[in-house]
Amino acid sequence: MGATGATGNALLHSLLTLGAPVRALTRTPHKPIPGTAGAHEPPVEVRYADATDPHSLSSAFKGAGQLFLAMANSPAQVELETRVIDIAAHTGIGHVVKISAPAAEADSPVAVSRGHHAVEEHLRASGLTHTILRPYAFMQNLLRLAPAVAQGVILGTTGDAPCNYVDCRDIGEVSAAALTRPDIAGGTYTLTGPEAVAYPELASRLTALTGNRVRYVDLTPDELRDNLIHHARMPAWLADHVTEIQQLAIARPETPTTTVADILGRPPRTLDAFLNEHFARL
Repeated sequence: MGATGATGNALLHSLLTLGAPVRALTRTPHKPIPGTAGAHEPPVEVRYADATDPHSLSSAFKGAGQLFLAMANSPAQVELETRVIDIAAHTGIGHVVKISAPAAEADSPVAVSRGHHAVEEHLRASGLTHTILRPYAFMQNLLRLAPAVAQGVILGTTGDAPCNYVDCRDIGEVSAAALTRPDIAGGTYTLTGPEAVAYPELASRLTALTGNRVRYVDLTPDELRDNLIHHARMPAWLADHVTEIQQLAIARPETPTTTVADILGRPPRTLDAFLNEHFARL
């Protein structure tokens, strides 16, 4: 699931590279899925599935042995993901790889992480073999800063606290390993890039990269939340989430893990390499 998303599509590319049989699920099967064009062996099977439609899930899961579960954060996420898990168990899927979140705990200060904890607990209770991946902030999401970078300002509420980032392509490769290597399946893994970078340092790197001065402006949590709602037009729950995860970086200082390198046998992609690769979009 999530074959059109950044992580799911990265996984799709990894599975195709490995020559693994894959069924890509999407709510819009009539639209091309990036990476599925051309001849592949075995060919990619594209099927319709919608987490709000139990019948579509039962049909899409039939005959599959493993499920990659990645859904966009939303207020309905717990309801939808627990439904997916129940239907997966009913249709005979034996292993679920779930994309979760850092601080997925019952008392987490981040509401979305509390939701991921509830789904993880449901998955454990299902009896299915399960692999939990807890990636930190996606490097790909930094591209959303492009309008702000063009204005020379990045807003946040992290102060000088370092933040972990990880490239979705590394998450995809780790997910592929979990689906194809028995030695990886069944674990819980926290995924990061090779370094944690504070927002002031990110602004400095963007200044050097673009040639335009980019400065970081540190706001209070309430100020950032109001800005996200009234200027970025975020729904309130998402503005709350962004604010909460930024405050979490202060409450729990972030440091990189070696998990990506341990599983893949190579260093994770760096933030500098990502920024240079996507220079034209910043």
